[in-house]
Amino acid sequence: MAPSDGNPLPLVRVVGPSMSPTLRTGDVVLVRHGRTPAPGDLVLVRWHARPGQLSIKRAVREVDGGWHVEGDNPFGSTDSRTLGAAEVVGVVWYRLWPRPRRLR
Repeated sequence: MAPSDGNPLPLVRVVGPSMSPTLRTGDVVLVRHGRTPAPGDLVLVRWHARPGQLSIKRAVREVDGGWHVEGDNPFGSTDSRTLGAAEVVGVVWYRLWPRPRRLR
């Protein structure tokens, strides 16, 4: 998943089951860069352990070196429990597709 360069509200297409049932593969969301997340927000993150990979997860708490984030999927998610703290790139605030709704 990759945000559009230069767009202040980049579109991001969801890939993978880690945020199900909240978000599913193929959903398209808007991300706001420069926003400070709050616990419970959906966030676009970057991993120190996996350079170049972006993920959408739920912010749980601020920790040294970033945020502890977790996926919503009750059957598992690769997240801070495995990869450690994540760097928040932006806050996911609106799902455009398939059923538009505000997420924040």
